[in-house]
Amino acid sequence: MGPVRGNGHRGLVSEINVTPLVDVMLVLLIIFMITAPMMTQGLNVDLPETTDKALVQKDKDPIVVTVDKEKNISLGKYPVTLASLKDQLSKESEETKKNPIFLNADKNVAYGTVVDVMDVIKKSGFDKLGMVTKPSEKEK
Repeated sequence: MGPVRGNGHRGLVSEINVTPLVDVMLVLLIIFMITAPMMTQGLNVDLPETTDKALVQKDKDPIVVTVDKEKNISLGKYPVTLASLKDQLSKESEETKKNPIFLNADKNVAYGTVVDVMDVIKKSGFDKLGMVTKPSEKEK
């Protein structure tokens, strides 16, 4: 039997039944909520080498922070700890902090260690941070 109008006659109803649509949308929402955390896990990748040309520093020698494969940190030629790196960089003048600072990290250093050093550099007031890379072997 079909829907009945107010006057007792049967006819078509022009209203859309949204219940199936809501059911499907809730199922999709639950699926995405369950699978989204699984998509955030990282993959091990071998990052590519750069093919860009080297930048030329016009003024004085830039500040270079180095992290070697043993996770030893150096500011210029002098070894420092992560805490003393922040102290040393914070002592720099505001004019110096406007210049770029370069981070030279060994490719075998854990990503977390490099991010910790980058965080210290940013918190010390340096906004322009450059990563030192080597040219691609294909370019040679």
